[in-house]
Amino acid sequence: MKRVSEKVALVTGAASGLGRADALALAREGARVVVSDLNEEAGQALAKDIDGVFVRQDVRSQEDWAKAVGLALSRFGRLDVLVNNAGIVVPADIETATLEQYRLLNAVHAEGTFLGCQAAIKAMKGNPGATGSIINISSLSAVRGFPGVITYAAAKGAILSMTTTIAAHCREKGYAIRCNAILPGMINTPLLAAVGADTLPGLGQPEDVANTVLFLASDESRHMSGAHIVLDNAASIIGGGA
Repeated sequence: MKRVSEKVALVTGAASGLGRADALALAREGARVVVSDLNEEAGQALAKDIDGVFVRQDVRSQEDWAKAVGLALSRFGRLDVLVNNAGIVVPADIETATLEQYRLLNAVHAEGTFLGCQAAIKAMKGNPGATGSIINISSLSAVRGFPGVITYAAAKGAILSMTTTIAAHCREKGYAIRCNAILPGMINTPLLAAVGADTLPGLGQPEDVANTVLFLASDESRHMSGAHIVLDNAASIIGGGA
């Protein structure tokens, strides 16, 4: 039996980077995957490779969330796993960041995660005989100061607060839905390359995050909810960059 056999997963930002690695790992271990992204060409190609289904989605749109979750339900009959992964970064410190940048980063990360969790809970709480797992991708920058990404760090910090609050809500309501967050450090992805940090020593690989996503999506983590898992190879302890 594969680790997430017959589970249905929706992964946002799945056309590249961490999201692609997550989708590949989930499909490899038996999940049926809805690939969500704005990049139609790469997203459709991935969905074809893993025998999944693609949906073009802007995570800032409530209508697009209804479309994405609705596709999972209509095509596969249920939704078991949501990976809130879609994201962007705009390098800027507190003195140079603009209000427009702050609003954009929060719309994609914080509002996108909020809308995703809301839509997923609505779909998952009716699942018969199985639990739901919401996996929010936050960042080490949410708990450790990185001066050059103030808007990104602020948005990722909001995701941490939502994660614990949603986990508590689901337990209080008696829903069999877990909500956890992953805080990657420096991972070798196109997003990191965009800010010129892809040549730093000691970078993690997308598969390192995907393996943690796989654990949280599986029943192996059935007693874990409200957790924040740091993936940074001890950089936050010893003061390293990655």
